[in-house]
Amino acid sequence: MPSLGVIGPLSRDVVAGSPPQIGGGPWHAARALRALHQPAIVFTKCGDPSYRRLLATLGVPISFVLEGETTAFSMSYDERGVRTMHVDAIGDPWRAEEISQNLLRRVEWLHVAPLLRGDFDAGLLEWLARGRRHLLLDGQGLVRRRATGVLVLDGDFDPDVLRHVTVLKLAEEEAAAIGDVSELGVPEVVVTFGAAGSRVITPTAAVDVPAQRVRADPTGAGDAFSVAYAAARASGHRPVSAARRAAALVTALLGEQPR
Repeated sequence: MPSLGVIGPLSRDVVAGSPPQIGGGPWHAARALRALHQPAIVFTKCGDPSYRRLLATLGVPISFVLEGETTAFSMSYDERGVRTMHVDAIGDPWRAEEISQNLLRRVEWLHVAPLLRGDFDAGLLEWLARGRRHLLLDGQGLVRRRATGVLVLDGDFDPDVLRHVTVLKLAEEEAAAIGDVSELGVPEVVVTFGAAGSRVITPTAAVDVPAQRVRADPTGAGDAFSVAYAAARASGHRPVSAARRAAALVTALLGEQPR
């Protein structure tokens, strides 16, 4: 029975003026799960029925909710690789009744992959944590302001959201928006720095983990890192070892992209 689960909305992404494509944590996580040959269940929703078929091609068990708007982003990169994002549309927040309890009770490690603040509120995260060994939250759900236009990051989140989170994954810019992440009260915090690697912060140490530089579009790399980290931890690896395995998986996935 699968012990790992991923839950989050899908998105419609326009990268550097290219045609719209599927995105969001569940999509990128499912690609990583396929590469890892990792049993898991993916819970997701959006307003585009064609995305169900796209996810099905990855061969990962899916619980798909077709409802409401699909969150949409447009992204561009400058010559240094710095990304600018716009929020073009906002999907509906998750509700407990949308989530199959029969499937959820199989899950011991749950990776929660919001796109914006408010996709999962504190009450729902508390409900999701019941019966789970660990709950990993992507920091996008803390610092990404829920508004259309240029994406804004700030630290104005409800601290109760973190009460039942055991692992928090943050990108470098998300950590900067929060400040001292060691004061959040989360047992494990992993901050990713792109090609510069990651930092694993626990109550006893902060350890830097290197990564290999790959010339490729990094969209989705953070989602792949998160689920690979969760998979390694669920398999018994300690935090630093899990970060190393996650970094190697992201390098392999990015290396598959056409140059």
